[in-house]
Amino acid sequence: MKTVEPVDPLDPAPAAAPDREHSPPMTSVQTARSTTRSTRSGPQKRPRNRDWLHGLLMSAPAVAGLVAFVGIPFGYAVVLSFYNVRLGSPLAPSFFGLEQYRRLFTDPDLSGPFLRALLNNLTFAVVVVPLQTGLALALAILLNRKLKAIGFFRSLFFMPVVFPMTLVAVIWRLILARSDQGLLNSALHAVSFGNWGAFDWLGDSATAMASVIVLSVWQGVGFQMVILLAGLQQIPGELYEAAELDRATAWQQFRHVTLPGIRGTLVFVAMLTSVLSFRVFDQVYVLIHGGGLDEDATRTVMYQAVTTAFDQNNIGQASAITVVFFLIVVALTLIQRRVVRPDNED
Repeated sequence: MKTVEPVDPLDPAPAAAPDREHSPPMTSVQTARSTTRSTRSGPQKRPRNRDWLHGLLMSAPAVAGLVAFVGIPFGYAVVLSFYNVRLGSPLAPSFFGLEQYRRLFTDPDLSGPFLRALLNNLTFAVVVVPLQTGLALALAILLNRKLKAIGFFRSLFFMPVVFPMTLVAVIWRLILARSDQGLLNSALHAVSFGNWGAFDWLGDSATAMASVIVLSVWQGVGFQMVILLAGLQQIPGELYEAAELDRATAWQQFRHVTLPGIRGTLVFVAMLTSVLSFRVFDQVYVLIHGGGLDEDATRTVMYQAVTTAFDQNNIGQASAITVVFFLIVVALTLIQRRVVRPDNED
């Protein structure tokens, strides 16, 4: 008859092991514990975490592009803003210090056009960002359906994004032409039975900025639509089925299922549209120089910087304009990101 010695329940390693033929198999938890006890006495070697290296290698092309095409040119613009540099002048550049910045805010000949251009930029962004984002969301919801030839309609709405902005400006110059040959004036003339006269949509200060906004939204809304459409397709269909079982209306489904599901994507689209709206230049330049667009009502900061550099040959002043505008855009972007930050971000 075997005698079984008492085992201390607090003792992790009993003195006498039971018979092998009657002992149960060791579980994975017990195996992990025994491994921990065996390696606790000596130094533990952990494999080196190389995730940061992989992330650095994957982001290296993008970082190199930002440094080469954004960082270095911006740094060079900062340096040029402290000098009096004239394009094509035989004189060597002379150090000006902060004179270019002082003139930009105190000289009426410079501060007036710059502040007007900055106001036009803000007006354009305030109108375009909510209008284009809302229209892109409506189109994305409309095209997020399983219908025949839905791919054709998606391509149709996305097609203006493929066109260069210069070509879009030329097309809309023909649409908004002042003469009776303009497509919009001709259509209104036909609808009003000859009572509509030729209206200068681009030359009138009341409609010049609205014309630029309409053609800009028409050209860019397809890009935001594709991003939001991808976000809508990531929402599980079970959420809509549960909402239907709860007898939720279409508006309630949109408010409580769709918007929370694409909130992060919607914030990204709004921020991207804001940055692009401050970069407006091509359509303004083409329509001013070839379409009779009112310059004072539609000049932007980028247009002001380009004309200052290449029409007035003042590279130093143009560099100061770009530096100040860059800082303003960065500040506004940070504020917008702070205000509309997604809930999952700290």
